[in-house]
Amino acid sequence: MKILMNAGPWLPVPPDGYGGIENVVATLVPALRARGVQVVLASVGDSSIEVDELVSAFPDGQFGHLQKPYNQVMGLAHAHQARVLEELRARDDIDLVHDHLEVVGPAVLSAFGGPPVLHTLHWDLRKHQAFYGAFPPGVSVNGVSASQLARAPSALQAAALGHVHLATPLAGQPPAGERGEHVVVMGRICGLKGQHLAARVCQKLGLPLVLAGPVSGLDTPAELEAVLQDPDHPLHGHPDVRYFHDKLAPYLDGDLVRWIGGVGGPSRDALYASARAALFPIQWAEPGGTAVVEAMALGVPPIGLRRGCLPELIDHGRTGWLADTEEQLAELLLRVEEIDPAECRREAELRFSPSVMADRYLEIYGRAITRGLRSPRQGAA
Repeated sequence: MKILMNAGPWLPVPPDGYGGIENVVATLVPALRARGVQVVLASVGDSSIEVDELVSAFPDGQFGHLQKPYNQVMGLAHAHQARVLEELRARDDIDLVHDHLEVVGPAVLSAFGGPPVLHTLHWDLRKHQAFYGAFPPGVSVNGVSASQLARAPSALQAAALGHVHLATPLAGQPPAGERGEHVVVMGRICGLKGQHLAARVCQKLGLPLVLAGPVSGLDTPAELEAVLQDPDHPLHGHPDVRYFHDKLAPYLDGDLVRWIGGVGGPSRDALYASARAALFPIQWAEPGGTAVVEAMALGVPPIGLRRGCLPELIDHGRTGWLADTEEQLAELLLRVEEIDPAECRREAELRFSPSVMADRYLEIYGRAITRGLRSPRQGAA
């Protein structure tokens, strides 16, 4: 099988730090290639992952442009997708396009009429209700959790071939280092992730908390402070920046509760692996939960609110805790020692390893190809 993996133009694969979709692709591709799948990656030129071929419209990631006015950035995804179509027109050896480009991917590919398409839904499906409510024919989709697809519009559900839980290359690795006393929240700083709630809980309990993740793409406290001090900066009024300033900053004391900015690579893994627990005080129906499975893979018990995909990932009382209120979250955090780190690691290896994800995708690829070849397609290749 030869597939074109369309990662989009925003960040390299793998990304240098934060980059949810690109990290998913970077986890999946090696496992597919180990199973004999040839991968043509459509990404940016500085992607470093080993693939059979690389297709790009831009030399490097365009993520930094996304904060500009819409009329200045609306063509970036389309320029990338035009390069993908150019590649597809020039060859007839692609069995499937596995698309990860939000909205633009399925919209353009459905009208193209080329190989069968599987589009992975990585995000909150409420964002594009008009598009998803009249989802274009000829494109199959998969979710990243059952709860995500359960909330999808009927037109999108009709195109769905099931869900594939996210995976982590950390699954199956030996435990690293000693557990410390700190609690960690890993991920983009924003209201949906609920870092302010974690800060409030840990302050009340007197537990050290480390918050790690970018604020609207800003990776260091110095970068963020420069934005906060400049009312004319385009990010000054960004919702994530305002959330940090208004809701989270009052809890930051540089001692018990700290924000250290964005971290990646070995530093990120070391911070995670040494944590007492990983908190997920999410304020929305989380679709995927990569950070949850990463914590489990490192033997760090996840403790979160019972929302979105978390009940699918966490076995309450065995591999973590699920709470319904802030008060329960605090109570369960004090019971973290009841969760066996080795059991967390075993669960991650069993359910969330790259090999498990690749096998599941190969099953769905086969169904997507069969459906795509049988379905009438619009346009001409």
